[in-house]
Amino acid sequence: MSEDMLDRYRQSIDNIDAALVYLLAERFKVTQAVGRHKAESGLPPADPGREKRQIERLRKLAEDADLDPEFSEKFLRFIIDEVIRHHERLRED
Repeated sequence: MSEDMLDRYRQSIDNIDAALVYLLAERFKVTQAVGRHKAESGLPPADPGREKRQIERLRKLAEDADLDPEFSEKFLRFIIDEVIRHHERLRED
């Protein structure tokens, strides 16, 4: 593989990484709003039923995209756990 080709691949990876960061930032802005709403409404920080449905949905999307469903579940679980942590903190405040 030529150095030029490697540089182009790396640039594509860098662009994708940047897009992922911005998408995650947008997602967390929305989940923060959800957390505030839950705290104000007296709702629990976690919703195990929704989490289960979201994981099942993401696993299906991953399969359709030819991505390892186990990886996608771990990734979503990490995000969900972080969101719940934020929601718990909002409820305490």
